[in-house]
Amino acid sequence: SASYQPGPDWAPPAALSHAAAFMHAHAGRPITVDEIAAAAGLTVRVLQHRFRQHFGVPPTEYLRRVRLEQAHQELLAADPAAGVTVREVARRWGWAAPSQFAAANRRRYGQLPSHTLRS
Repeated sequence: SASYQPGPDWAPPAALSHAAAFMHAHAGRPITVDEIAAAAGLTVRVLQHRFRQHFGVPPTEYLRRVRLEQAHQELLAADPAAGVTVREVARRWGWAAPSQFAAANRRRYGQLPSHTLRS
């Protein structure tokens, strides 16, 4: 009988967990898809394919969502009286354009990040 040979786009579930954990751990610095793939022990092509298949988005979009969540959590915990700004929080989590961050935050959380910071 022929033995099963996984296809070229196969990746063990642990590899996706490693990739996601790497993104969460390093979301505050500029990481590349190559670094994410290497951390997971996958090729970039397999990583991209499996992320779309498993999470419904490419790894770059998954990382963007991780960064949005981290920035949102920081805004919730921040004290605006201490001089924390939306711009600095957005930049710290990889958002170069504050307007893109504001739009993404509003789509995801239903409010502008400046409101999150004040509430």
